[in-house]
Amino acid sequence: MGQLTDIALVTQVVLFNNTKAFDTLVKKYQSPLRRFLLHQTMGNEPLADDLAQDTFIKAYLSLSSFRNLSGFQTWLFRIAYNLYYDHLRTQKTNVSLDDVSLSDTFQESPPSLEHKADVYQALQQLSADERTCISLFYLEEQSIDKISTITGMKTGTVKSHLSRGRTKMAAYLHENGY
Repeated sequence: MGQLTDIALVTQVVLFNNTKAFDTLVKKYQSPLRRFLLHQTMGNEPLADDLAQDTFIKAYLSLSSFRNLSGFQTWLFRIAYNLYYDHLRTQKTNVSLDDVSLSDTFQESPPSLEHKADVYQALQQLSADERTCISLFYLEEQSIDKISTITGMKTGTVKSHLSRGRTKMAAYLHENGY
């Protein structure tokens, strides 16, 4: 049912230039998309917000190319995934995601954010592909097939990244008292 609603909204935007229909799509998907990007950027809210905004702009400009081969949400997450990796490739410095330190980001965090910081620290232990698969599967509740579509990875590769990511995160969290 939700799929039909998305298709109807996309049709209204493409055929009738109905910006209110696109606004409905933005409201529906902005929280999950922002959350996904927030996990990818390991808590960097300004970057996640910028990438989410860029994703919606690119989606709006490319909406006529949406062919409904996958759901609208999958298509939107694919755009976000590509923009995120484009951002990483165009960084002037050659800093790996695995080398990014979160200590400055959460140093003066209120105690209620300690667990959030620990999750981001655990995510930092993963490779970028493992982090993407873990975020999409557990935090965004996407199926393995949808993750495969979003990332362009084979389903077996997605399953391997999930398995390795779970193992690494469990070990890190266990070592840190969880």
